[in-house]
Amino acid sequence: MIYREDKKSGNKLSALGLGCMRFPRDKAETERIILSAIEGGVNFFDTAYIYPNSEVTLGEILAKHNKRKDIYIATKLPLIMCKSSDDFDKFFNKQLRRLQTDYIDYYFLHSMADFAQWEHFREWGIEQWLEDKKKSGKIRQIGFSYHGNCNDFIKIIDSYAWEFCMIQYNYYDENYQAGKEGLKAAAEKNMPVMIMEPLLGGRLATGLPKQAVEMFAKSNPALSPADWAFWWLWNQPEVTVVLSGMNSNQIVESNLRSTDDFRPLTENELTVYADIVELFRKSYKINCTGCNYCLPCPKGINIPSVFSAYNTRYAQGFIAGMTLYVTSIAGVTKNPVSPRICNGCGKCEKICPQNLPIRKDLKKVARKLESLPLRFAIAILRKIMTR
Repeated sequence: MIYREDKKSGNKLSALGLGCMRFPRDKAETERIILSAIEGGVNFFDTAYIYPNSEVTLGEILAKHNKRKDIYIATKLPLIMCKSSDDFDKFFNKQLRRLQTDYIDYYFLHSMADFAQWEHFREWGIEQWLEDKKKSGKIRQIGFSYHGNCNDFIKIIDSYAWEFCMIQYNYYDENYQAGKEGLKAAAEKNMPVMIMEPLLGGRLATGLPKQAVEMFAKSNPALSPADWAFWWLWNQPEVTVVLSGMNSNQIVESNLRSTDDFRPLTENELTVYADIVELFRKSYKINCTGCNYCLPCPKGINIPSVFSAYNTRYAQGFIAGMTLYVTSIAGVTKNPVSPRICNGCGKCEKICPQNLPIRKDLKKVARKLESLPLRFAIAILRKIMTR
């Protein structure tokens, strides 16, 4: 395992962190994932109040195996759910109970979008609240996760003595949101930078166009597409922890091997990424990362899966894409949930970290993937399957 120093605290953090948003439903498998990660040297575990059952599950497993002091727990205050300053303690105390602990190592303000939002919470007295928690020892390090433009990111890090931050960053999104400029600005302040979406919702691991996979293999056949994505990040000294939503023990083992085998990329290897990005941009039409923040949809539309199917249609071919699409909309059941039934309420767009025009994109998907012949074929399949 590679360890990188948190220069604010002196903590040695594993370069690979476990993102706990997508634990499998099988609790025994989740237990194996957590214990295997710890055994492999992972010591940074990232969860959040809004991740379904994540804090409770992590807390129970750590308590069961007496592993709390072996790791650093990172969790997040759900800003979007706070209606007043009274909610700060309400959510925080519940998180301590869920996690079965009396302190949080790395506490985020979750999903900051711009400087105005930060100013709003400052008016509520959040700075004093954070400082009080820090003095009491209940919060060890104070930071924020971010989904906004680079200018506001820099204004935020300049306005408070933050001790770490988290940004979305990968070789496809190098200049997206805070981007490389934000990464370097935070590092200049000795802030540890945690990376979310290193694989762009898995698409940089298993969703690359065939030609891109072949280009990577030609450059270095020993590396998988996921290795290429992780190594691009670890190759940058400003990156502290790369989070991976490892939802199977097999993925844990694969990612641990990637970390153990890491070495600096060669100049020839670094030149490959630009060509891969160009191919990727041509084949993927909607930049959804599958974070699921948009769910549940009031109409029951599985928005991330629908977008994934649409992208797959163009990246991996008609059959692969349409097979996934029929599954995504429950197309062979009595009550399929097509994007055509979107009522335009806009709830999804208000909380999308990528600021996607979801309503417009759902209409585009329905128009492209639900031609009359296809709808007729789905109707026949549904009739057969539901007899």
